[in-house]
Amino acid sequence: MAAPEFDAELDARGLYCPEPVMMLHNRINDVAPGRILRVIATDPSTTRDIRRFCQFLGHELVNETEQDGEFVYLIRRGE
Repeated sequence: MAAPEFDAELDARGLYCPEPVMMLHNRINDVAPGRILRVIATDPSTTRDIRRFCQFLGHELVNETEQDGEFVYLIRRGE
């Protein structure tokens, strides 16, 4: 299976709430609308926080996976 494609990446491993979402808030602005940002985090609270971030700001959470304590999110930037 091929790895999902993305246009930019944010590595938030080792950071804890609220830092991953604060970094995401800044980094998503570097991605053009409709493009995909990949976020890698180790804080389990991101499973809740990133979903809410996307819902509140109109971005699409395309995919969310967890493996070996790392949470990977693919977020399509909204308009």
